[in-house]
Amino acid sequence: MLIIVSIKMVHQKYVITWIISIIFIFYQINVVKCLWKREEDKTKCPKVKEMKNFDISGFMGSWYIVQYYASSEEALAYKCMRADFSLSPDKTEVTMNFTYSFIDDPINEIIIGNITWKIPYHHESLAHWIHAEFPYEEVYNTYVLDSDYKSWALLLHCAEKNKSPRYLSSFIMSRKKNLGVNVVSYLRDKLPRYNINVEYVFPMEQKNCKIFDGDALMIPPVVAAKRAYLKRHPL
Repeated sequence: MLIIVSIKMVHQKYVITWIISIIFIFYQINVVKCLWKREEDKTKCPKVKEMKNFDISGFMGSWYIVQYYASSEEALAYKCMRADFSLSPDKTEVTMNFTYSFIDDPINEIIIGNITWKIPYHHESLAHWIHAEFPYEEVYNTYVLDSDYKSWALLLHCAEKNKSPRYLSSFIMSRKKNLGVNVVSYLRDKLPRYNINVEYVFPMEQKNCKIFDGDALMIPPVVAAKRAYLKRHPL
């Protein structure tokens, strides 16, 4: 009997030791994962799952920017932001003409700009565009994360700069000036996976916007562009 009891005790100790070892191994794995996350390369764009089976023609046209995020800003500097997308005849380039005003501008002038992306020929999805020019030094990626084409859309922009933190920005867009609360919440919930803090995703005011409300543009675009040069660019 003593021998049998001793064998059982040895067996139990072995099992307990094995369980403790397994727990310790999983603990180490989790610690390594946490360290890996903290050491993420902030100079590179996150891995993005752009929209699949994207209808690029249905996406083109005019959109209101109803919420806006930029990694370099902790307060919203703009209002009345709107974008108009067009596709080149050969479907290799997307151009965005955009207008906006600065919140602190007492005369509420409208600033006009544009940016053109190339659609990489080797990509299966048409929802990923790449733009390269001197100000961005390397690559400026734009992804359509989601859209129903008729009412709402979500864009993510990421610019990689040599030896500098990446620049992230995002547009929550609507075909109308307002977008339902549930839709906005649905789209905002997609952003944290791309290292975007939703606390800094700000509503974009779309009131008293001269060019959108049918009023004539009172200030020539050239003058507006010169004044905007000294301020931060939204893209």
